[in-house]
Amino acid sequence: MIVYFRLLKESFSFAMNALRNNKLRTILSLLGVTIGIFSIIAVLAAVDSLDRKIKKDLSTLDKNTIYLTSVPFGPTEVPRWKMEQFPKVTYEEYTYLKNNLNHADFFCFQFFMNRQSVKYESKTVADINTVPVTWEFADIQRVEFMTGRFFNESESNSGKAVVVLGNEIAQSLFDGFDPIGKTVRLFGQRFTVIGVTKKQGQNMGMGDSDDTSVFLPSNFIRRLYGDNNETMLPVIIIKPETGTDIPALKGEIAQKLRSFRGVKSDEIDNFFVNILSGLTDLIDNIVGQLNIVGWIISGFSLLVGGFGIANIMFVSVKERTNLIGIQKSLGAKNKFILFQFLFEAIILSVIGGIIGLLMVWVITLVLTNVLDFEFVLGFGNVMLGTLVSAFIGLVSGILPAISASNLDPVEAIRTGM
Repeated sequence: MIVYFRLLKESFSFAMNALRNNKLRTILSLLGVTIGIFSIIAVLAAVDSLDRKIKKDLSTLDKNTIYLTSVPFGPTEVPRWKMEQFPKVTYEEYTYLKNNLNHADFFCFQFFMNRQSVKYESKTVADINTVPVTWEFADIQRVEFMTGRFFNESESNSGKAVVVLGNEIAQSLFDGFDPIGKTVRLFGQRFTVIGVTKKQGQNMGMGDSDDTSVFLPSNFIRRLYGDNNETMLPVIIIKPETGTDIPALKGEIAQKLRSFRGVKSDEIDNFFVNILSGLTDLIDNIVGQLNIVGWIISGFSLLVGGFGIANIMFVSVKERTNLIGIQKSLGAKNKFILFQFLFEAIILSVIGGIIGLLMVWVITLVLTNVLDFEFVLGFGNVMLGTLVSAFIGLVSGILPAISASNLDPVEAIRTGM
């Protein structure tokens, strides 16, 4: 064991000498590994950060939350022309399911609609996410408040002109002043501000961040625009009870809605029962594909890096031929020479990999400070980058190490002279 530690120390010393004595040549040879490790770890770190942010944003929702609407959230076998003929879900269907469906904690009726502008006196915030919902929405999505409250059941049912502002919108309109009780204009109508959400940060999950959204009663929109406006997509949100058999609940929803709509037994469902867990599975699939693409792209850089390491090791063997001959003449075995050059190749490759990891770390710090998004270089990715660079060094150093170990000591000393 002591021999191998000594061997490792000597290999490290040779690697450092290569860096000191031939800086430009060694750096250029390591550049491929550095770029390769930087590329793959940068992609993995970005994808992991995005995945973590999406999962964090979706954590406010039960993954079994059901979205009942006329469009699918993922791939479907139903042709597009057929989907365009599906009727939109209605407030009456929301009421019917709420009164007749078992094993559900909350029901909510929401409109997906065009972005709007909100005004307060001379100030205007444009391109905001407008969220018309019933009062149960705050319980389903667990809306948190900096000040004020969400609208209650009475205000929701009557379609009262009240509004909850996202944190950024409230800051832009009121510049730190308390907005509760103030009147803003939305859809050309006056709304009383009753709440401001707690700052959430950039949202990578479903829809916009609460910070850039306004929440108002969906019945106000129904009264203003009616139920058949082509610019709005209604959706019924259902939060199941804990421990509910989701496939059975999904079947019950389909059966009751088919019955309510009078869909014949030989006809397909003219609606979609979308489950949030299906969306998270789709996200996982996309994340996996992005990782694969990252590996493929970075693989070319790693291949070039491997050739660079092999090249510098062959040069090292040639420069130290005389020393190899002397070592062998003094009793060094082929295995000792082989491991010496293998360790040296691995050390050089790992140095290149560490430089690449440091570059990723610096960039994650800069981007996290510049953007409203946290980039994370996890310990797992650091270990992966180190192991991959070590593997590249091992593979690239095999042929030079074998050629060094097979040198004849007499010929090696003669060649060196």
